[in-house]
Amino acid sequence: MPLEIQNTQKIILSADSTCDLDTDLKERYHVNYFPLHIILNGKEYRDNVDITPEEVYQEYYAHKVLPKTAAVNAQEYIDHFRPWVEDGYEVIHINLGSALSSSYQNCCIAAKELGHVHVVDSCNLSTGMGLMVIAAGRMIRQGMDADSIAKALREHTGKCHASFILDTLTFLSAGGRCSSLAALGANILKIKPCIQVDNHDGSMGLGKKYRGALDKVLEKYVKDELSKYENINTDLLFITHSGIPQKYIDLVKKTVDETLHFKEIHITKASCTISCHCGPNTLGILFETK
Repeated sequence: MPLEIQNTQKIILSADSTCDLDTDLKERYHVNYFPLHIILNGKEYRDNVDITPEEVYQEYYAHKVLPKTAAVNAQEYIDHFRPWVEDGYEVIHINLGSALSSSYQNCCIAAKELGHVHVVDSCNLSTGMGLMVIAAGRMIRQGMDADSIAKALREHTGKCHASFILDTLTFLSAGGRCSSLAALGANILKIKPCIQVDNHDGSMGLGKKYRGALDKVLEKYVKDELSKYENINTDLLFITHSGIPQKYIDLVKKTVDETLHFKEIHITKASCTISCHCGPNTLGILFETK
């Protein structure tokens, strides 16, 4: 469904499914998802439609096989956008960071062919990207035109902050993103690295290395992240995880509440595209600065 404001453009809000919004926010801002592809054992699935992170983990533990992720191609985006464009809508589509996927480039090809599609590189992933989607939804409600929204969003990427704590490096190692020796050493020493997302292109880098039990690490991580910035926007914070026991989610929410008051805290689960690289028990807090 579109978000329509009287006497203004008809605008559709669309996003790659990797924005990981919960049902409440997806419905509140009428976000239309397009799922990326998950390829496992030669079979193709739609991310979080035909396959879940739990199924990905189960296959790895049983057979040591990880899926491959695949971008949406240009023709798929064309088919996705065409009915709306032909119906007279302007479409704003927010992509997974361009450093992580070719979906953004493919989406730009589709937009050039169709017209009336405004493509935004989120320069982020998961609900770091979701923060951009929510910002777009709010701008549509304010009655801004599509060109102005797209321009404002591109200037907004540096205000969206995403990071995660990894409980294990096993899945990064299996996916070729770190060495087996490094993963083994980290696991033996109970090192839990913080992965920081570069909000200029969406690439991931290693932040602080925490050591110890997961509950203590998560508590320290939350306090560290919320103390890094003096101008945090307290409207919304995401707690996003890849599948983790409820006690850790409750601990993180309690730590957030004791550190800084947010008007809304949404707890969401990461898509397969994100989860298959980081493994279970990964958790992050994601928020904006002013």
